[in-house]
Amino acid sequence: MPSSAAWIQHWHQRYVLAPFWKQNDMISAFVRAYDLGGTVYEGEDSYPSLEAALLDLEAGIKAYLDENGI
Repeated sequence: MPSSAAWIQHWHQRYVLAPFWKQNDMISAFVRAYDLGGTVYEGEDSYPSLEAALLDLEAGIKAYLDENGI
């Protein structure tokens, strides 16, 4: 996952990739990416597989990097 790796290398430990699991219907996204300013990407509520979730997270991070010239 090149974009995820680049994002982590660029921002070191100030950013978080967070997989979530749904408990009591309180989580709205299975995967999210955060930076110091808040949420960078929120994925879907569920995915058919962990691989699908990570690929979606990768696409979301890539879009964020592209939009912000990173």
